[in-house]
Amino acid sequence: MHHRAPAPSRRTLLTVTAAAAAAAVTGVTSPVAHAETNDRGLRRIIDRMSLEEKVGQLFVTRVHGHSATDPDQADIDANLAAFGVRTAAELVARYHVGGIIYFSWAHNTRDPQQIAALSNGIQQAALGQPTSVPVLLSTDQEHGIVCRVGEPATLLPGAMALGAGGSHADARRAAQIAGEELVALGIRQNYAPVADVNVNPANPVIGVRSFGSDPRAVAGLVAAQVQGYQRAGVAATSKHFPGHGDTAVDSHYGLPTITHTREQWAELDAPPFRAAIAAGIDSIMTAHLVVPALDPSEDPATLSHPILTGILREQLGYDGVVVTDALGMEGVRTKYGDERVPVLALKAGVDQLLDPPRLDVAWNAVLKAVRDGELTEARLDASILRILRLKAKLGLFRRAYTSRAAVERIVGRKAHLAEADRIAEATTTLLVNEGGFLPLSPASHGSVLVVGADPASPSGTTGPPTTTLATALRELGFTATALSTGTAPTAARIEEAVAAAAGKDVVLVGTYNVTATSSQRTLVARLVATGVPVVTIAIRNPYDVARLDGQRAVLAAYSWTDVELRAAVRVLTGRARPRGRLPVPVQSAEDPTKVLYPVGYGLTYGH
Repeated sequence: MHHRAPAPSRRTLLTVTAAAAAAAVTGVTSPVAHAETNDRGLRRIIDRMSLEEKVGQLFVTRVHGHSATDPDQADIDANLAAFGVRTAAELVARYHVGGIIYFSWAHNTRDPQQIAALSNGIQQAALGQPTSVPVLLSTDQEHGIVCRVGEPATLLPGAMALGAGGSHADARRAAQIAGEELVALGIRQNYAPVADVNVNPANPVIGVRSFGSDPRAVAGLVAAQVQGYQRAGVAATSKHFPGHGDTAVDSHYGLPTITHTREQWAELDAPPFRAAIAAGIDSIMTAHLVVPALDPSEDPATLSHPILTGILREQLGYDGVVVTDALGMEGVRTKYGDERVPVLALKAGVDQLLDPPRLDVAWNAVLKAVRDGELTEARLDASILRILRLKAKLGLFRRAYTSRAAVERIVGRKAHLAEADRIAEATTTLLVNEGGFLPLSPASHGSVLVVGADPASPSGTTGPPTTTLATALRELGFTATALSTGTAPTAARIEEAVAAAAGKDVVLVGTYNVTATSSQRTLVARLVATGVPVVTIAIRNPYDVARLDGQRAVLAAYSWTDVELRAAVRVLTGRARPRGRLPVPVQSAEDPTKVLYPVGYGLTYGH
């Protein structure tokens, strides 16, 4: 494997953090540092655990703060309100949690060295407990529109962009780069890749997070990314089992129902999960949705024994870690209360309980279920063994810490950034090019107005999109002005854009999930009416082209991250040839049975 960080020397560890350094010097490492990481050794660890420690090992929780021991006061207050503890270190000591998930909104992911120090501080706390077990640190680093760790780490194309690129090698390499950087940060479980097949254009929660609408194509890309992440030393997680691709409800806010028959499920939804399992996937995440054909009780899949044990474990033969989607999501809370959800999830076949809204409520509910005999200790032990096997496979018992040197050497390195640009360039899809209007040249269309949507950066570190596009154009010799008009441009802002277009050679509009009633349609129509050539670039879902008219050219970028937008500008200006192909069909807005642009569609420039 390329660029793998060697085991740090004692000297390297001394630079980690004062606390982690102290551990390295005093030899406070896991008592099983050299104990066999085979099942016998792992069972001995389980035998030493108290019931409270066993229960804790099943939970993965959020925590507020940039430091394990010295967070900001606002984060201390948030932790006291949520958990009754001040810090991540206290949380680990009180609840013995087996995992912690990082979020940018929880202030866990400010910058690479800080993230690494936080990871080391959490491991320090865990390895100092009576039963010394490292924590599995996780995050949602899908890339594209879901990204917790931002620049200066390498940001890569998301799933649908990779679907448009169509290269297994690029998908594998993107995951390996992402994985190597996560390992350097101490993050060893990534909730990616998404294995959902996006067959519903109205899907509000998956969309461009999916590789596409063709189950076989999605399966190949999922397998490639699993290989890439796991070669780098990160546990990949395919999600959301049994498949979240055909839903018009967001399970964060409601309980979706999938109406596929068992045969349709086997044909449409199952192939990417089968491919992930065949590729040796370390963990699989459940979906908070109902599939009556798979479980007539209409329990959400997260709480369904027929789905998780009957299908995933027994039919598909999966014996790795099963993690729930976040237990604070409305989809899993609608039918049962927060006390019942974690117990029912364990009874269904889950191993890791992810981010319950109230950790104390969920933790005590599981403890009580064991004491009351509803759950056996042996049932807990089976899940803990899977979790410890994964920690052992990742080498966490041998070396739980990362180092400053690893971060400096690996995170955001030039070679990674160059590969991200190369991979992104192959994803930009050209859908319309009237009369060969593109590529643009500074000589013929040197004066460009860039308008459009400026959604917040997925990682909080890039953009805004109109500025990114204008800057990229200026770097290539154009005169470019940015005017943010938003996802719902007002009449006044539309007038401003029309006035600004006067005398320009071309207007570039960044469109964002255009709907039938969106004022983005009015913006484009008014700009087209000025007579200045209009080019649109869909910065999220590629379906916008079906709701807009009159543009001279249309591109799909699949994400508004800088790496995708800069690649789109290189395509727009002929620095790169468009090579992306639609991984989903674009249907007519008026007649969804009519396909305007089929899967595999994409124009290119003449030689």
